[in-house]
Amino acid sequence: MSVKSQENNMRRLADLLSQDLSYIGGERECGPNGAKKTFLNLGKVFLRALSKDLGLRDAKITSNPGGIAVSGDCTLIGMWENNGIYISLGQILSDKRTVLLYRTTRHIRDYTGGRNQLLTVEDLRVLSYPDLLKKFGALRKEDGIHERHGRAA
Repeated sequence: MSVKSQENNMRRLADLLSQDLSYIGGERECGPNGAKKTFLNLGKVFLRALSKDLGLRDAKITSNPGGIAVSGDCTLIGMWENNGIYISLGQILSDKRTVLLYRTTRHIRDYTGGRNQLLTVEDLRVLSYPDLLKKFGALRKEDGIHERHGRAA
């Protein structure tokens, strides 16, 4: 996918995540509807392309619609040679401004990983896609991160 397409996806995700995605507004209450469904589909498309652009050799992309009181989330967990990255996209905190959590991982099933780092809706609106790739790619260069956090690799 092109840089321009991914930047467009980032802006669309920011717009969607600025809404209350937990609200159904009279639609069916079983499964994701409306903007929530759009967010989950677009989130998976964005993360799939992101995993390729980051050069991950092994990646797993999932989405979870959650219930009617939450936005749901899309996640990517992928591996480079020596470590990996975990990315969760959704209305993570109750303030609904924080929408992306990322951290390092030791293996494909490492759901605790390194230190949580956060991005906001505004970050998705103003960052360029190459800058986002650089931010995430910097985690690839961090050898021994788990030792610094008190965990053996």
